[in-house]
Amino acid sequence: MLIFLYILKNHATPFVFSAATLMGIFLLQFLMKAADKLVGKGLDFIVIFELIAYNLAWMVVLVIPMAVLVATLMAFGSMSQNNEITVIKSSGVSLYKMMLGPFLASILVAGLLISFNNDVLPDANHQAKILMFEISQKKPTLSIEPGIFSQEVNNTAILVRDIDRKTGMMTQITLYDYSDPSKINIVTAETGKLYFTADMTKLIMDLNNGEIHETDQKENGLYRKLLFSRHKITMNADQFSIQSSGIGSHRGDRELSAEDMWVRVDSLMALRNSYFTMFMADVNRYFIGDSLEKRRPAKTDDTAPPDFRNMITKLQAQKNLIISSSMRVDMMQGEADKYLVEIHKKYSIPVACIIFILLGSPLGIMTRKGGFGMAASISLFFFLIYWAFLIGGEKLADRGIVTPLWGMWSANLLMGVLGIILTNKTAKETINLDFTFLKKLIPKKWRSEETDENT
Repeated sequence: MLIFLYILKNHATPFVFSAATLMGIFLLQFLMKAADKLVGKGLDFIVIFELIAYNLAWMVVLVIPMAVLVATLMAFGSMSQNNEITVIKSSGVSLYKMMLGPFLASILVAGLLISFNNDVLPDANHQAKILMFEISQKKPTLSIEPGIFSQEVNNTAILVRDIDRKTGMMTQITLYDYSDPSKINIVTAETGKLYFTADMTKLIMDLNNGEIHETDQKENGLYRKLLFSRHKITMNADQFSIQSSGIGSHRGDRELSAEDMWVRVDSLMALRNSYFTMFMADVNRYFIGDSLEKRRPAKTDDTAPPDFRNMITKLQAQKNLIISSSMRVDMMQGEADKYLVEIHKKYSIPVACIIFILLGSPLGIMTRKGGFGMAASISLFFFLIYWAFLIGGEKLADRGIVTPLWGMWSANLLMGVLGIILTNKTAKETINLDFTFLKKLIPKKWRSEETDENT
């Protein structure tokens, strides 16, 4: 019992350290990507902090499995380096028993992470989206950058020279209207503001001291120029509203628990089955008509009997119905697969915590290095493989090339098989991984004398 507690204790500190380090890396990456959209835009620090807090949820989901692998490599690598593994084995404790404590702890961590994925993560993602929506309502110029064309509004391109983020006042405005392809409509103004209507369905561009230039391609030579001291332009703001991504709900697939997504999958599959029934009925009617079509004359000009011309028209219409029914079936299946991918992801990523115990324990013993650098290097290699399979599987499943089950669990299957093989081999005999061959890749002038002697 003391040995199990000792091994778990060796895991605790590396796990906390690696989790904090990886969270810092993910947070830094998020801040670098979002800095240009949030910093210097007149937003309160509390709003920015709240947005960061909501985005920490998805970081936790990705970091915990990684931290488990790094901690396992560090714990078993350190014990192997200090010959503690040899001592424990000599006392009659096998590798399987040494892994029992971390293995049971990983099951607990996986269970907590599954609960987090279903109870905390969906609400955090939803609140983050709502917060961004509220920010866009209060500051519709948030996505407009000075000197860069903004096309956030449909059929409209906006270019401004400068923006006062506190007041929302824009200067030197140029607006291109593409709503009518046959007309060229360009509006310029010295200053202006952009804001929503009271019902949040329209955007109002309130312009001061400008010109309107219009040309009509249908009427050659027509050109009109209008001067104004104040002019308001109304634009559609549907793209700034929270769009419904499901049946009767404003939540997307990453804002729902697995239970809620199963409800949507059942509804989509019911629609899919009804469309498939219609598809088969259309196919049967088409092939019944096809047998009649074979008896029609070779030529289908006006000399053909009227009944055959009508039959051909009906068959062509029936063919269009079959194509339409087939597209509806594929569309419903594709929507259902997207939800199924997210459902499987909520479980496959937490289960990776268990898989990484099987993988990290033998690797740590083989390397006989308990430092963070060695553990991070080995972990990075397997992380890249794991996420490549996970992301690739998600894309293939979304496109219907593979099933969501295989797409989301193939990475765990690969790592699990590899972990079981390595664990069995390590339990039977000691296998050391030697990385001294990497020193040969370092140029001689960069090597120290001590390094050359060891090589």
